[in-house]
Formats: sequence, C-alpha cells, structure tokens
Amino acid sequence: MIIRRASTLATTIQIILSAASCSGDSDETGSPTARNPLLRPQDYTETAPAVFQVQLETSAGDLTLEIHREWAPLGADRFYNLVNSGYYNETRIYRVIPGFMAQFGLNGDPYVNQAWKSQFIVDDPLVESNVRGRVAFAMSGVHSRTTQVFISYGDNSELDEEGFTPIGEVIDGMDVADSFYADYGDGPPRGNGPYQAMAEARGNEYLDADFPELTRMQRASLVPLN
Repeated sequence: MIIRRASTLATTIQIILSAASCSGDSDETGSPTARNPLLRPQDYTETAPAVFQVQLETSAGDLTLEIHREWAPLGADRFYNLVNSGYYNETRIYRVIPGFMAQFGLNGDPYVNQAWKSQFIVDDPLVESNVRGRVAFAMSGVHSRTTQVFISYGDNSELDEEGFTPIGEVIDGMDVADSFYADYGDGPPRGNGPYQAMAEARGNEYLDADFPELTRMQRASLVPLN
C-alpha cells in the first residue's frame, strides 16, 4: 500500500524536511507543540469504545463508518484517537483506485506527518475479511500501521493473508465513497497521482497545487451513540 520512492526523490524530501524543521513558525512560547498538539503523538493513547461510529464529511458528501474494537483492538484504538484529535480534518483522499480502494490519512501539515510517521502499532490478528466497504489501515510491512486507512471498493480478500486487518466498515454513504475523485490514478510509477513521499513532506501545499481535484476530507468526527 506504500509507494516506493526513488533515491533522488528521497534526498529532495529530506532537504525539504530539514529546512522545515529549521524555519517552522512558532508561537510566543517558542514551542511548535504549543502551536499544534498533534505534534505529540504520545498524548493520544485512549482506549476506544467497543463499538463507535465516525462521520466523514467530504467534498463529495458524507459517509459513516462503524468501528468494532473486537475486530482489531490496536487499530481501533489508534483510529479513535486520530479522529478524536482532529487529525483527519482538512486532509485529502489522495489515492483512489477504482475497483480497489480509496486511501487517506496524511495530514495537511508536514510537521505532523513527520511526528507520526514512526508511531507504529503492532499488527492485530485477522478477524474479518477485506470485502467491499471494509476499512483497514494501510501498511508497508509487519507492524507498520500508523495513520493511513483505506476503504475497499471490491472484494479485496486477497489482502487478508498480507496482514491488512479491517477495523470496521462503511454503514452509510458507500455511494459517496464510490464517487471520490479518481482520475489521477495511483501514484508513480503506476499512475499520475500524488507521490506519497512528497505529500508527507509538503502536506496540503503540494496536493492542492498539483492535484486540485482531489476529494477533500473536511472533517472526521465521532458520532454520539444513544
């Protein structure tokens, strides 16, 4: 689920990140974390409810996810904390492959991406399959889940044996998910979509300038349950 990056691109990104770390804005305390609490991932460790719902408000419409902690306890806890913190607000659904999946979870602020990119969680055992409408974390190998999730468009049960463990499913608005902007295709080299590494390093500045038609995740919020 993670795009391979060329060595030259990696070097460019490292330069961007180094410059950002030296020239970032700070408030009167001089602390970037006072500006944005999301720069402290270690503060977000709440245990999720057994079942919770999340409303995704996007530029294509709204959809509702239902997350089951018994399906994937560690994944559910991480997603709960990310939603509750506002991490997904004003982000972009940057990787959409018709018939396969739609992926999101890179923050619009490159400082936040840098803070979370090594906050890995251990894999959960598989309980449910990656069929249409299921939600799972993207990963690049064993124990590599961080912040990115995807919604399956079709029967992706072949992902089960690769360790992609669903945490929940779309219970309303799957037609909205189906309409996410997909014309950019996958990222290079398979398509003309965003470089994931550049999106990490430059955030929404890069995505909005080079891929302005991407569906926007305006807000992700917990739905109060009766």
